[in-house]
Amino acid sequence: MAEPEVRERVLRLGERVFGPGEFAVMAIVNRTPDSFYDRGATFATDAAYEAIDKAVADGADLVDIGGVKAGYGEPVSEDEELRRTVDFVAGIRQRHPRLIISVDTYRSGVARRVGQAGANLINDTWAGSDPGMAEAAAEVGAGLVCSHVGGLTPRTDPHRMAYDDVVADVIRTTTALAEHAVAAGVRPDSIVIDPTHDFGKNTWQSLELTRRLDELAATGWPVLVAVSNKDFIGETLDLPPGRRGSGTLAALSISAWLGARVFRVHDVPAARQALDLIAVLRGSAEPAGTRRSLA
Repeated sequence: MAEPEVRERVLRLGERVFGPGEFAVMAIVNRTPDSFYDRGATFATDAAYEAIDKAVADGADLVDIGGVKAGYGEPVSEDEELRRTVDFVAGIRQRHPRLIISVDTYRSGVARRVGQAGANLINDTWAGSDPGMAEAAAEVGAGLVCSHVGGLTPRTDPHRMAYDDVVADVIRTTTALAEHAVAAGVRPDSIVIDPTHDFGKNTWQSLELTRRLDELAATGWPVLVAVSNKDFIGETLDLPPGRRGSGTLAALSISAWLGARVFRVHDVPAARQALDLIAVLRGSAEPAGTRRSLA
């Protein structure tokens, strides 16, 4: 497989700078009782802090905190989402002063509050459904993830989604959101685009996005991929969430080779090792050791 030509720019999040060819691992820590993957394992505050500490020790560059389950479930008010996230973000900032903190929210009011508490990145998974999101991120000096959901409203699942060209639609939507964010005052070097696998897409469309990810990378905007244990992997391999680890690593590796820069994952050590190897294979890093046959 030939290495694609991409125009990679510097990505700045919090106090960290990721140059061309550097990969950032984003650990998922859900403050929800009904997550599809962990079923609430980090809903309790102590368990969530332990998960943060472990993710950092395992090599995560940033953590993504979610206070509302992405799909169908019990309604969660803005007040409840704030209760689950704001104080927790402030606590992480005290424990890990240089850690990049991302918060997964579609509400501009939540974005403002978590930004004031120390969040560096707003992960707007629902593609600007709240028209004030970019302005909120700019107000608190946070970066922004610009995503694609095919026009769905928050917490709804896709049904018979159709695109003339799903990749072209993703590029058109995410780059327009990125340009709007710049106009609203978000720093250009803190904006990331996300094709948002499975959101507003069936399995065939998510697979198409993965194999053509180099086209997103060629836009010049850093690309985030959130494929960890997703349904398109499960349907492709006929496996439940707890058995999709190998498929996840395959999708991550292809995405990294094709130019993705940020990787939202459940299994930090496995992702870190896979991405470190991809970085060496792409020529942007050196092996940790090269003693074999040289002594």
